[in-house]
Amino acid sequence: MLIHVVGRRAIVAFLFVVLSASRASAQFDFVGSWAPLGTEDVQNDSLPVDYLGLALTDEARIRALSYDESQKSMIERQCAGWGAAYMVLGPFGLRVTTQTDPVTNRVVSYTIGAWEDWNEMIIWMDGRPRPTEHALHTQAGFTVGRWEGGGLAARTTHVKAGFIRKTGVPLTDQATIDWRFFRHGDVLTVLMVATDPVYLVEPEIISKSFRLSRTPLDYRSECVTGYEGHEPGDSVPHFAPDQNPFADEFVNLYRLPREAVLGYRETLYPEYRKKIKDTYVPPPPCTESCGAAGNFVLRRQ
Repeated sequence: MLIHVVGRRAIVAFLFVVLSASRASAQFDFVGSWAPLGTEDVQNDSLPVDYLGLALTDEARIRALSYDESQKSMIERQCAGWGAAYMVLGPFGLRVTTQTDPVTNRVVSYTIGAWEDWNEMIIWMDGRPRPTEHALHTQAGFTVGRWEGGGLAARTTHVKAGFIRKTGVPLTDQATIDWRFFRHGDVLTVLMVATDPVYLVEPEIISKSFRLSRTPLDYRSECVTGYEGHEPGDSVPHFAPDQNPFADEFVNLYRLPREAVLGYRETLYPEYRKKIKDTYVPPPPCTESCGAAGNFVLRRQ
């Protein structure tokens, strides 16, 4: 009987060691500088009124159509920066540092460094509790992470009301953002899933990959406001939602149905392509002075 018990304990101990090693092997080091891969179409900021790939509520669509990009030229808004979602939407790379406990040497947090129009994100790894729902909401929010399934999983809450795209698509302070970080050699892939009970009918899902950079990245610079046509106290630039002068710019450039670019749920699914395939006529390939828009067309041919 004693031998049987000892044997069971030995097996349990062995499994514990194996599982512990498995969990440890799932972790990876991603401290350093990561340059964005230029082959991924993730910007969605090239033209106004481009809500492709989003499932917006009617209220969100109205808010987005009322947005005027001149708002960012207001002195009191120039240094506001963009929210947490801009980490994968912006054109910059990532600069990741870590903080460790001086006694245990365990990782307390990872910090993804800021740049001039984005605030740094701290991913807390020490199991600290989230603040109450009434705690301060910031552009970066409050993020807690853990190692799970071969990657780093994190969730951001307590974000300040802002935008999920620079084209004016709004996000409320009730939104949550789930992250997954995966490393394959010198490539880091970041998956973002944003959920908003007010403005999104379905979650916004987007991924972006970065390559390890041998050159340290440091984008942070002081934000200095300046006169850009708006004085302090001026009214906030905006459009009446049904009078946005840019509403058809993206539609006409790519000859898309208007509903296709306005963030309706059905446009997210393959069935929508079948619905418009008999009426959709793609634009001709760009041949000169193409820029980003022309390259987009060429990639779609």
